[in-house]
Amino acid sequence: MIFSNIFFIFRFLTIVLFVYYIVPYKYKNGVITIASLIFYSWGEVKYFPIMIASTIVDFFSSQYIEKNRGNKKKMKRGLACSVIFNLGCLMFFKYTDFFITNINSFAGTSIPLLNIPLPLGISFYTFQTMSYTIDVYREKVPAEKNIINFSAFVTMFPQLIAGPIVLYSDINEKLNTHEGRITLDAINEGIKLFIFGLGKKVLIANNVGALWTDIETMGFAAVSTPLAWLGIIAYSLQIYFDFSGYSLMAIGLGKMLGFDFPMNFNLPYISKSITEFWRRWHITLSSWFREYVYIPLGGNRKGLKRQILNMLVVWFLTGFWHGADWNFMLWGLYYFLLLTVEKIFLLDWLKKHPVPARVYTLLAIAVGWAIFYITDLGALSGFIVKMFSLSGGVSAGYYLRNYFVSILIGILCSTSLTTKFWEKYKNNNLIMIPVLTAIFLLSIAYLVDSTYNPFIYFRF
Repeated sequence: MIFSNIFFIFRFLTIVLFVYYIVPYKYKNGVITIASLIFYSWGEVKYFPIMIASTIVDFFSSQYIEKNRGNKKKMKRGLACSVIFNLGCLMFFKYTDFFITNINSFAGTSIPLLNIPLPLGISFYTFQTMSYTIDVYREKVPAEKNIINFSAFVTMFPQLIAGPIVLYSDINEKLNTHEGRITLDAINEGIKLFIFGLGKKVLIANNVGALWTDIETMGFAAVSTPLAWLGIIAYSLQIYFDFSGYSLMAIGLGKMLGFDFPMNFNLPYISKSITEFWRRWHITLSSWFREYVYIPLGGNRKGLKRQILNMLVVWFLTGFWHGADWNFMLWGLYYFLLLTVEKIFLLDWLKKHPVPARVYTLLAIAVGWAIFYITDLGALSGFIVKMFSLSGGVSAGYYLRNYFVSILIGILCSTSLTTKFWEKYKNNNLIMIPVLTAIFLLSIAYLVDSTYNPFIYFRF
């Protein structure tokens, strides 16, 4: 089940919120847990036990750590149980066939693939639950004593399958608060954010994404250079509005339930460097790797060479986290190289020259998205050659006429115009109510009329 879905909006969400608001406070976390397990099981009930097992293992691992506070050996044993279980599940379901394929390729063996479908959101919730156990080990948060409260944290449906990655420390106070968790102001803001997110996903991402789908269908080798650029611009807008729209809907739903989830995007395409881009894009993932990988490795405290090595590890893992294909690792290493060059000498120059800095950043991001999407390395190299050579092929004229308005809207909404509008009018109901009503009705009309409603991060 996804948020940009008629059934979710008018049935599931309506029923859940009704029950959630009328039950006494002491039962609200139980409602969240039950609703979230139904949400998760709706499309793939066979993976329901994995979610339950993850909850149980991490709950009791943290209890074991808390119980043996001061005994480092036993504390490490509890931490190891959580980390091994979570990473083991992630590696088994996401990467087994990748390793088998490569072993067969390099060793000439014929090991059969398992063809295991990837459980929804496993990359997100394994990182989330693992961070909780690590934080308990570090004494940053107390171990949660109520398994229902902990289950609500692990399974909370607004951010379960695609983030933002919510740490236990972000919401533990609200999980254990009975009075005052839910306010009309928070519900009102949550509804606004959800509708804006829905509009970003449905009205912008889906429309510009259709162009990239057309190009993929005709074949990357068939496009001309202008069409290659038009296509990668469309995909850049699609992935941004798809993922940031979903994150905004999740944040809105969290507020409706009484929780404040962290921001996940902050206008990444206005960045003037790749360093800045990654401070604005998928913020909770970048924060997770910094907190639980980069800093424990030594961060920038042990000299430039060690810092660069730490960056290499982080960006290799970032690419590997995104998918079980070589292009994702290439994507991670591509950003490692750019960030290293900026770290060593380029960043100061970029700060002094904002116009070429923006051009460089947008070009680098566009190439990055090509690497991210095209899994066939031969097709990828051919497409990048198309981008930077005057190659013939299918003309861009027809597609530019059909998608010009959608692309223009996407570009404008990638700037600070939307945030300025929000800050200026978010409390002005005379403006906001008509705008939100129009966005909501247009989004629903699109969902009713169209069958094209992909979600790019759905399988991560």
